[in-house]
Amino acid sequence: MREHERRQKILIVDDSEINRSILADMLGDEYEIIEAENGVQAVALLQKQGVEISLVLLDIVMPEMDGFGVLAMMNQTRLIEDVPVIMISAEGGSSHIERAYELGVIDFITRPFDALIVHRRVVNTILLYAKQKKLVDMVADQIYEKEQRSGLMIDILSHIVEFRNGESGLHVVHVRTLTEILLRRLIQRTDRYHITPADITIIGTASALHDIGKISIDEKILNKPGRLTPEEFDIMKTHSLIGAEMLENLPVHQGETLVKFAYEICRWHHERYDGRGYPDGLKGDEIPVSAQIVAMADVYDALTSKRVYKPPFTHETAVQMILDGQCGAFNPLLLECLTDVEGTLQKELRDDALGQGNSREMRSVVQEISRHEELTASERTLQLLDYERMKYNFFASMTEEIQFEYTLQPPMVTLSPLGAEKLGLGELIMEPLEDGEVSQVISQTDLRTISDMVRTSSPDQPVVKYDCKLHLSGGSRWFRIISRAMWSADEPPRYTGAIGKVMDIHESRTKLDELEQMASHDTLTGLLNHAYAKKRILERLEGRPGSHFALAIFDLDRFKDANDTYGHRFGDQVLIYVAERLRQSIRSGDIAARVGGDEFLIFLEYGEDEELHPVIERIFTSLCGSYEQFDISVSLGVVRTITVGTNYDTLFQAADQALYSVKRSGRSQFRFYNESMREMLSVISPIDSETE
Repeated sequence: MREHERRQKILIVDDSEINRSILADMLGDEYEIIEAENGVQAVALLQKQGVEISLVLLDIVMPEMDGFGVLAMMNQTRLIEDVPVIMISAEGGSSHIERAYELGVIDFITRPFDALIVHRRVVNTILLYAKQKKLVDMVADQIYEKEQRSGLMIDILSHIVEFRNGESGLHVVHVRTLTEILLRRLIQRTDRYHITPADITIIGTASALHDIGKISIDEKILNKPGRLTPEEFDIMKTHSLIGAEMLENLPVHQGETLVKFAYEICRWHHERYDGRGYPDGLKGDEIPVSAQIVAMADVYDALTSKRVYKPPFTHETAVQMILDGQCGAFNPLLLECLTDVEGTLQKELRDDALGQGNSREMRSVVQEISRHEELTASERTLQLLDYERMKYNFFASMTEEIQFEYTLQPPMVTLSPLGAEKLGLGELIMEPLEDGEVSQVISQTDLRTISDMVRTSSPDQPVVKYDCKLHLSGGSRWFRIISRAMWSADEPPRYTGAIGKVMDIHESRTKLDELEQMASHDTLTGLLNHAYAKKRILERLEGRPGSHFALAIFDLDRFKDANDTYGHRFGDQVLIYVAERLRQSIRSGDIAARVGGDEFLIFLEYGEDEELHPVIERIFTSLCGSYEQFDISVSLGVVRTITVGTNYDTLFQAADQALYSVKRSGRSQFRFYNESMREMLSVISPIDSETE
């Protein structure tokens, strides 16, 4: 079956069943064959299976939709770039051949079929496309890896600056997103600045370095909560020239477009359109448009983010402050762009936090690959990945689940916006295991447990589940953490991080606890019932072999009198009272249960050198007393595992025999089981401890 699933798939589209049958017989031994009797069926199969199909053998003349209609659809969806088509027809006219080639057909097979020719052309076409796809994948991987490494290094460097500056880890992400949004709108409005789509991606990447010069500024100035003095502000302003100088002095890559844009942004993103900025007092379009755009993005995010010197402004207030000139002068055309996008700005920032930044990187790869006509198939593949990511982000935004991503290097958790809001945490958390705010939401024990579970998973079984309580503003609630460990493709695989979601299971967990409580506890007294107590006792006996245990059974003396004299409701209150006295008299590790009626059970562990008699006497004494007008006394029998062994039924029977011995001798006593009770129940004094 597995061998069959690995075979390449050929779609035969022909309205003649005999033609389909002949071709299937010729190719069926080597390939998996699927069939369609007209173009409509073929389109449905192509839409459903897509690139799973390795080759299409397509007839031209068919009812409902002919072969040209199928080719038109494949061109519209660009599937023709990934799935090769060989036409099969008796039509040999040059117009048909020319039109078919224009629509992307690779080759022709004419009827009647020659088995050798059919086989050779099918094999050659599939091999050709397989080699081309391999080449595309190799180039795409290399380009994407280059993009990833460059982006990673820039992000790390910019986050170092932000860390010193006490800013949110999302500042760089937001500035890059805002920069690209404004640039896209700008090129829709005008071609005055000659910005290409590829430039937008590069400028967005370069924007991450806008404050790189702050790495040389004293942290006391960077993080000062109040207004800077004139001297301090002069020092702060030097960061733009320092950043530009750092880039200008790079020993390599001076000719790179990225370095050019980064230099412009570092040096001039504090210039103002009216010439009142710094460091050079440039005016109007003397300021490179890359720096103008980043300046606006930087101001907007600074206004809407919390800083050491101010709380965040709302989106509406920040936009109005920029439009009113309260934050300096900006290019009127850029102000129009800001007005155009302000309605969708917050949503795009949230979407970017959900993962659209990766889509941007995908698009940059597509743009680079698309410069080579022979590699256009990869663009469609990456667009499909982008489309799948878009679908995932949409569905993620519609659910109430908390979603997260964890990377090992650097150790960082990224929360979905909804998740961050629910948990009261930031969307980006560095060193989560050491973060004080995180430990207020989830205990260190639970956090390290789920971390260890993920780390010790395997590529074959990477998914782990863990239930725990999270402490939110509304109180503690039960959540289920489902996480999938991410592993590298190395040999052996390396753990690189995890993705997952956090589901609120408080209602179902509470209901389950209630059901478990009902199943395991006596409904009247709240003590364990006999069946569940027995289960717990067996677990304790099996889990701690060699330890010393004792089992005691007691019942209430003359309890029938309470029911007969005062009624059964009063009798129930007496049982509840005794159960509470029992709970107060035992230790935390002891097990107490109601066996039935007025009979109760106690199971306890004691040390090898510990006197058991005083422990039992204390419990016995605490149980005797009075409830309202009814005097309470008990008869109690005890057996030790050292006397009869650890078989539960034997223990229970022996304790019951000791209890019966007490009843025979007058009640209101406790007694330890001894071997003589097996033959006869002799009368023993209430404080007899000869079995000790």
